[in-house]
Amino acid sequence: MLKLIGAVLILFAGTMIGFQQAARFAARPRQIRQLIQALQRLETEIGYGYTPLPEALARSSAHLPEPVSSLLREVKNRLDEADGLTFRECWECSVAAHWPGTAMKAAEQGALIRLGSALGISDRDDQIKHLKLAMGQLKAEEETARDDQARYEKMWKSLGVLIAALVVILIV
Repeated sequence: MLKLIGAVLILFAGTMIGFQQAARFAARPRQIRQLIQALQRLETEIGYGYTPLPEALARSSAHLPEPVSSLLREVKNRLDEADGLTFRECWECSVAAHWPGTAMKAAEQGALIRLGSALGISDRDDQIKHLKLAMGQLKAEEETARDDQARYEKMWKSLGVLIAALVVILIV
């Protein structure tokens, strides 16, 4: 009886690990899409609303889901509390602090870091160009993430169950 309960727990744990990995593959394209929407909102606020950057960040974050909204809020909060920090430093610190909570990879982080070094230091038209460049890079990464999702999501679900079943067979 004890072996049966142990086998069921191992199967359950392996299955959940597989499903958790599959969920990360499913979350990455969704989060990249949300990040693109955030940059589109920033572009609109800066380009058409003539909104200052801290206020544009606050307005954009109000309409976005997590984890993207918390990233933008964090940048705005750091700017408000900035003790001599530049926008780039506030942006990089916020991205670094919030990145582990996302399913995105280093390529998306690199695009955001590059964008942060261009925002806030140039005129409105140049900032819009940099936002569009970052959105283009993120769209390419979104396509890659969708391909990875299609390729690996089912594999991880199956792999979790199969490895757990192998462990149960080896133990019993």
